[in-house]
Amino acid sequence: MAETSVRVVIVDDHSIFRSGLKADLDASIEVVGEAHDVESAVLAVTDAAPDVVLLDVHLPGVGVAAGTSGGAEVMRRAAASVPGTRFLALSVSDKAEDVVGVIRAGARGYITKGSSGADVSRAVHAVASGDAVFSPKLAGFVLDAFGAAVGETAAASDELDRLSAREQEVMRLIARGYAYKEVAAELFISTKTVESHVSAVLRKLQLSSRHELTAWANARRLL
Repeated sequence: MAETSVRVVIVDDHSIFRSGLKADLDASIEVVGEAHDVESAVLAVTDAAPDVVLLDVHLPGVGVAAGTSGGAEVMRRAAASVPGTRFLALSVSDKAEDVVGVIRAGARGYITKGSSGADVSRAVHAVASGDAVFSPKLAGFVLDAFGAAVGETAAASDELDRLSAREQEVMRLIARGYAYKEVAAELFISTKTVESHVSAVLRKLQLSSRHELTAWANARRLL
């Protein structure tokens, strides 16, 4: 029986790699868009709303925060607009910090560019089905990170208990990059009420800016 077609956007700053990967993917993978940097990736992903984004980790882009990879920035900016899309990191890097960082940012898997077209195709189908996929030698990094994250999750739960339900809603939207007016429209409240909630959230979490709030939420995988 033929596999279900999966719609994919390929994001990588090297056009030759994008072309080669597109040619190597099996017939069940439909490439509906391509992008070469953070800005074009956000546009391509939000326009196409694909099932899966094959995403390079180290992308060039404007406004990428220090300590954040271009791939993570794409997820931060685009994920809220395409809730049904899953991200699969595809990179030459096999460094633990890159693997863990992009998984914390929301990727459902991480495979290296040494993978064959058949391996990438299988990974795309797996991620589209809701599974997590990692190159074998990278799995240990992820297990270590998630093991350590058990304690972090408990701490995050205690911190979230300080916030009301509405403050938590506002916190997540602000951390995802929504403007105050966008939060107000999303939650059907006034902009002044949003500002009040943000002030309360920052005070209760002992943070000084929305940038710190985004980093705090990302570190606790709350986005």
